[in-house]
Amino acid sequence: MSRLTANNISLSYTKGRSVRPIIQDFSLSLEQGEINVLLGSSGCGKSTILNILAGFKAPDAGIVSLDHQQLTSPSAERAVVFQDHALMPWLNAIDNVAIGLRINGVNKQERRQQALHYLQLVGLADYASHAVRELSGGQRQRLGLARVLAIKPRFILLDEPFGALDALTREKMQQLLLRIWKETGVGILLITHSVDEGLLLASNLLVLKGPPLGVIARFNPEFSRRFHNGESVRTLKAEYSFSQQRQQILDLLLEESDD
Repeated sequence: MSRLTANNISLSYTKGRSVRPIIQDFSLSLEQGEINVLLGSSGCGKSTILNILAGFKAPDAGIVSLDHQQLTSPSAERAVVFQDHALMPWLNAIDNVAIGLRINGVNKQERRQQALHYLQLVGLADYASHAVRELSGGQRQRLGLARVLAIKPRFILLDEPFGALDALTREKMQQLLLRIWKETGVGILLITHSVDEGLLLASNLLVLKGPPLGVIARFNPEFSRRFHNGESVRTLKAEYSFSQQRQQILDLLLEESDD
C-alpha cells in the first residue's frame, strides 16, 4: 500500500512588514485504503495543507513525498475534488469522465468503456450523454468523482466537496463515497466542517486548530469500517457511541473558539 506524507511543513503569508504563519512544522501521513478526515473551523489552514499535498502550493519548508519519493508538482497519483466541480461545460458527462484517459493515450473504444464503468459506479450511467448544465448539483459532484476515479489515482483529496449540497443529497454523497472507498481501496483525504460527516466517513479523524495549523485531538472512528461490513448509515448514526463522540468533538471545537 502507498503512503502520502507531508513532513515538517511550514508556510507563512507576508503582508507589508508582517508575517503570518499559517502552517508551522506540521506533519501528516496518509495510507492508501484509509479515509483521513481533517475537521476544523474556517481559516485554520486545513485547505492549505490539502493544496500543498496536491502539489498546487509550495511550502516554505518541509517535504511532501509518495512512497519516499519527493513530490514538487501535481501528479496523477493524487486527484483533487473541490466544492466547485470544475467540469468541462462544453463536454457531455461521458466525455468529461474520459478526458483524463484521452490525455493518457487510451484509445477511443477503451476510454468509452472505462468511462461508462465509472459512470455506473457513481450511479450516472443513464446520464452519459447529458450536458453538465442538465445535471443537478449532486449529479455534478458524482460526475467529478467519476472523472478522478477514471485516472486510477492512489489518493483522492476532497476539499469540502459536499458543502453546497442539501442535507439529503449530502447524505447520499457520503454513502457513495463509502461505497467507492470499499470498491476501489483508494486513499481518501477529506476536508470538512461537519462533525457528523467526519465521524461517519473517517478511519482517522484529526480535529484541528489554527492558524498556525495544529492538531487538538485524534480519533479513530469505527463507523466507516462497519458500513464496509454491511451496517446502514442510519443505524450507525443512531448509536450512542456516535452521539457521544460527536459531543466530544463539538466540545473541543467550542473550547478552541473560546480561547
